[in-house]
Amino acid sequence: MSKSVITTLILLCHLFVAAQKKKSIKIGKATTSELKMITYEKDTLANAVVLYEQANVYLDERRDYKFRTDYYYRIKLFNKDAFDLANITIPFYNKKEIRDIEAVTYNLNGNEIEKTKLKKEAIFTVEKTEFWNETRFTLPNLKEGCVIEYVYSVISPYSRLDDWYFQSDIPKIKSQYYASILGNYKYNIRLVGDKALDHKEVKPIEDCITISGLGTGGCNNYAFGMDTIPAFKEEAYMLSEENYLSRIIFDKISYTDVRGGVTKYTKTWDDADKTLKRLFLDNQTTKQSFFKKQLPDSILNTNDALKKGKSVYKYIQDKLFWNKKYWTHGKLKIKNTFQEGTGSVDAINLILHNSLNAAGIENYLVALSTRNNGLPTKIYPMTKDFNYIIVKAVIDGKSYFLDASDKKLAFGQVPFKCLNGEVRVLDFDNGGYWETIDIAVPSMISVFSNLEFNENLELEGELNLAQKGYPAITERKRLDTKSNDEYLDDFESKHPNILVDDYSVENQNALDKSLVQKFQITLDHDFENPNTLRFNPFIYRKISNNPFKLNKRNYDIDYGYPRTILFSINIKIPEGYRATKLPENKRIALPYSGGNFMLSIGEQNGTITINSRLYIMKKNFAAEEYEGLKEFYNQIIKAQNSYIELEKN
Repeated sequence: MSKSVITTLILLCHLFVAAQKKKSIKIGKATTSELKMITYEKDTLANAVVLYEQANVYLDERRDYKFRTDYYYRIKLFNKDAFDLANITIPFYNKKEIRDIEAVTYNLNGNEIEKTKLKKEAIFTVEKTEFWNETRFTLPNLKEGCVIEYVYSVISPYSRLDDWYFQSDIPKIKSQYYASILGNYKYNIRLVGDKALDHKEVKPIEDCITISGLGTGGCNNYAFGMDTIPAFKEEAYMLSEENYLSRIIFDKISYTDVRGGVTKYTKTWDDADKTLKRLFLDNQTTKQSFFKKQLPDSILNTNDALKKGKSVYKYIQDKLFWNKKYWTHGKLKIKNTFQEGTGSVDAINLILHNSLNAAGIENYLVALSTRNNGLPTKIYPMTKDFNYIIVKAVIDGKSYFLDASDKKLAFGQVPFKCLNGEVRVLDFDNGGYWETIDIAVPSMISVFSNLEFNENLELEGELNLAQKGYPAITERKRLDTKSNDEYLDDFESKHPNILVDDYSVENQNALDKSLVQKFQITLDHDFENPNTLRFNPFIYRKISNNPFKLNKRNYDIDYGYPRTILFSINIKIPEGYRATKLPENKRIALPYSGGNFMLSIGEQNGTITINSRLYIMKKNFAAEEYEGLKEFYNQIIKAQNSYIELEKN
């Protein structure tokens, strides 16, 4: 309801609001038994456990019937490693308000419960951006074994309801969410995560509110709860935890005002595409006439379509600098961005889109959700899931996904953060559609080395690395941020047994070619007995730790892209020595053509040759394949922990 309508509601039935208020909890619930807890029996390694938490949503009649959420938390801190949980940060958007903060720390002093209250002067608010602020406070008098308890309320003029997270990185005993919402607000309600609700109640109530002169209105009361919620364990090769944390999401569908007028929010995906164009892109999609005047004639007069597309991309990529923001806050004016030379991702890629149009290259804007933002919802047309814009160019029937905001991306490459399920191609003329980004450049690391022993029985020689695809992007960015000396210091600190004597790099800025690095190295081996030389030959890119450690994983494994690591090393046996032990040859394969590992060792003419190949051939593995992957890495680690032994004749 608008403020002008609400101010006419002089006579209301306060029973609805009063009844909902009673569901909110006040400070003072900690008990002696909670303070005496030494560990949480369901997770004895946990540093803390949420004893109880709750949110209660309703309309606040004292504040123009804005949405009010009363929050309550009670948490047991077993040791000092959990004390960070007492640093509370509450982010809030624009016109929201944070009110009624109270907090208490409880400690056991003999048989008496000692209470230390938060002082008002310990609460402060900081401005983070133009639209976002944070209220912060830290609970006082923290001791091992204490219980912290705090409440606060958020007053919001917005009808969008925040998600409620039942799960976090610490276990919880009980988590509860209540909401009482007038019937003229319609939401889709979704449960994310693999844990089912332990409590669920949706109860419609007729005549819950009476508006003088207009009649009565109904409400929907919601109650959702979970018990004994395990901590979420983050691990390697996973998408954002937002895809897996158990939580309730309210997606807004429509609002009906007191006169019967209905406002619908993105009824279809076609509506969602138009909303993106109107609100997020500020109708800046048809400015090609301006950019046709900006592009050099040498580009516009190019006859080869692919060459022209690449030239437009490089021109925009070179000219504009990313300001580290995904979206433009405030009014988006891409002409200004072009002239100023810096802007956010949406502005830069809108300029690329218009410039490609000006050059006669078929292309479309693409909306996506980055990996840390969670997978976009496809069931309902929701624009709020998207947080990034790229461009899809179609040249000679082939698609190229482009992001001109990153200066280390070759034509046809997008940042790794954009590899997150399907993307939404915004074809405003023929209708948008979902598509998976094809990986334009395969990702590969090739390691080649020729080594021989010097007179001090140190292995020395060349180590050559060739990288392309995503490993090359990462390495190029690292090279850009460091001088040669800084880079080599960092390299040697990560590989303490390697001393770099000389170094060169090729194709650092030739983004469409493999990045080649050449090192002249000496390996630091301290042999206890010079009659027996025992060493591990896997001097670089050795897998020492298994990235998969959980007993069970309930969510998919996501590499983002297939990858290949090739390793080839030749070691000349020093005169007067012979090889008495070599690593065993090995071949391991994942089921369903998921990948394989090969290790081959041989000796010929006084030289030991080691060839190794690791293929991860799929981007995604189902949770059911987890045990196989875990054992796959165990076998690789075992193989690469093998040693060569040379004995003196």
